[in-house]
Amino acid sequence: MMKIDFAQLLTSFLSSYLPNFKNVSANTISSYCDTFRIFLRYCRDILGIPVSKITMQSMDDEIIKKFLSWLETEKGCSVSTRNQRLMAFRSLFRYIQVESPKNMLLCQRILNIPVKRGKSHVVKYLQKNEVQILLSQPDTSTTDGRRDLTLLCALYDTGARVQELLDLTVHDVRIDSPSYVRLTGKGRKQREVPLLSKTASLMQKYINEHHLLGPEKQCYPLFPNRRGQKMSRSGVEYILAKYAKLAAEKHLGFPINISPHVLRHTKAMHLLQADVNIIYIRDILGHASINTTQIYASANTEMKRAALQKLGDTDLPNVPSWAKDADLLTWLKDFGKAK
Repeated sequence: MMKIDFAQLLTSFLSSYLPNFKNVSANTISSYCDTFRIFLRYCRDILGIPVSKITMQSMDDEIIKKFLSWLETEKGCSVSTRNQRLMAFRSLFRYIQVESPKNMLLCQRILNIPVKRGKSHVVKYLQKNEVQILLSQPDTSTTDGRRDLTLLCALYDTGARVQELLDLTVHDVRIDSPSYVRLTGKGRKQREVPLLSKTASLMQKYINEHHLLGPEKQCYPLFPNRRGQKMSRSGVEYILAKYAKLAAEKHLGFPINISPHVLRHTKAMHLLQADVNIIYIRDILGHASINTTQIYASANTEMKRAALQKLGDTDLPNVPSWAKDADLLTWLKDFGKAK
């Protein structure tokens, strides 16, 4: 067993503080557990430090820096994954500095480990006609096809993170006007996102077909798997990949590698192109900061092109010709001689 000081703090952090006081989602806690499990194995297998010997006294910022570097160089993790692991440590040591003030200096050194800047990636999204092509692929003459169409329409229409969609229960859907779904995002923050009439109609038919109207079924997953349990992330990815492949076979140039998050990006871009205020887009997507939403404005090529076209007829000043400027040529000639 680990020394009681570190073991007790880590256990209390994961099992009590995060779920009971910070109201953190189960997915975030699971991610944090993964981080510390990988770290403990790193200490044991790479540094040769038995897990039972890891104490607050043996922890320092250099060990964590080496661990983060090892994740990138040896494990092949991306910069974003490396930074995600660092966030878990920061959260833990913010907790420790309050619970164990004698370790405050150590905590401050770890909290000062900087986030690593990575390469900025182009935001991938679908054009409007590509969304239409994708949504035309499910075979609506079958039960599975109708379910898949409803799921894909909901994923695009709400701009939800895939986990937010999977966490939806029947109770979270309002079909009557005004139609909306209640999504639970990061930090268990809830937001209501309006549904377009076509999506609401699909949702109504789907709920009726699967007999989900009874009060005893209000807490059922909206999109269950064949065992009646909440569908997995890989299940949604499989459905999306299946129809992207079909679309690519029928339409030359259709992007085959589409993740559920691409549909989220797509919704954000289409809202922006429709001149929806970026504040509303932030609220629909559930971003904590407007800065996160701004990436869509920066990445929107069509809006940049439109802005440049507005300047197309602007009269530009006459550009002076060096070849015809005798005084400048004389100065350059004399300058060359002086050298």
